[in-house]
Amino acid sequence: MFSGKTEELIRRLTRARIARQRVEIFKPALDTRYHDQDVVSHNHNSIRSTPVQSPSEILLLAGGATDVVGIDEAQFFDDSLVDVCRRLADAGTRVIVAGLDMDYLGRPFGPMPALLATAEFVTKVHAVCVCCGELAAYSYRLSASESQVLLGEADAYEARCRPCFLAGPAARPAIEAARAAQAAR
Repeated sequence: MFSGKTEELIRRLTRARIARQRVEIFKPALDTRYHDQDVVSHNHNSIRSTPVQSPSEILLLAGGATDVVGIDEAQFFDDSLVDVCRRLADAGTRVIVAGLDMDYLGRPFGPMPALLATAEFVTKVHAVCVCCGELAAYSYRLSASESQVLLGEADAYEARCRPCFLAGPAARPAIEAARAAQAAR
């Protein structure tokens, strides 16, 4: 989380529109954090999208006249998304997917591992660890919820590097010390 995945998706789709390509954007209907319909980044940049319940709807709605399909929060879809993306790509549609590759326990998340394995191009973006400032690839959950899917923002998750992720709550004092040092400046 907080690495700029959605920001990059919006940037790429906006460029495709500037190039006069026909673009369709989809997101899981359950993602209503910032807006019911729009794909919205943590920086509040947005682009109009179509919320869908299942990947099969993407095939129906994208139609044959679409040049580029964008999909945000792909980790929330089931594994049928892999076949949908393959079918779109086989038909000549450029498919751009954004999503978390790991859940809050650091395990592969949803269809993302298979999408990464079958993609022709992969861009992996990293956040900054809130504890130490290193590159962060993990989403550390702040709540005690054990549900794999828990929609949230900075109130529910922190971006962490591997050592700080593994340190768990013990890494919190480093965060507080860093904030205190910054406030003292």
